[in-house]
Amino acid sequence: MTLSETDLVHLRHCVELAREALEDGDEPFGSVLVSGVGEVLYADRNRVKDGDQTRHPEFDIARWAGENLPQDQREACTVYTSGEHCAMCSAAHAWVGLGRIVYAASTTQLVGWLTEWGVAPGPVRPLAIQDVAPGVPVDGPAPELEAEVRGLHARLHGVAS
Repeated sequence: MTLSETDLVHLRHCVELAREALEDGDEPFGSVLVSGVGEVLYADRNRVKDGDQTRHPEFDIARWAGENLPQDQREACTVYTSGEHCAMCSAAHAWVGLGRIVYAASTTQLVGWLTEWGVAPGPVRPLAIQDVAPGVPVDGPAPELEAEVRGLHARLHGVAS
């Protein structure tokens, strides 16, 4: 599916949140939860720098939605994110019953960049959302934002993008 202008607006917001995370010494990821009627319900960025590696914004969105939205509203929501959900976040998204996911950069892209830069892999296998949560509708990546997202990750790892 081609991403709409509305999708790109929300993805740009995610990239700004990722930039904010990086500027605060965190990993550059940002996410936004949008209701079925287009209202931004929740927006946050990575907060793992203090040691809790589960503080991904996508995971926090799933937790918040589960506590604050009835199931029918969760299903109608879209989660926008600067980077494709990891396995933990994909599972949380599916378990809480959220709707569509739209990402700016894919797991495949990120793994490729990290490999190119000689960065060691993380402790969790890098799976696509559909490998963890096959029933969740997913769209991405956004070629318009690839260079910007790559640049944020390059800065994190101290390499030229």
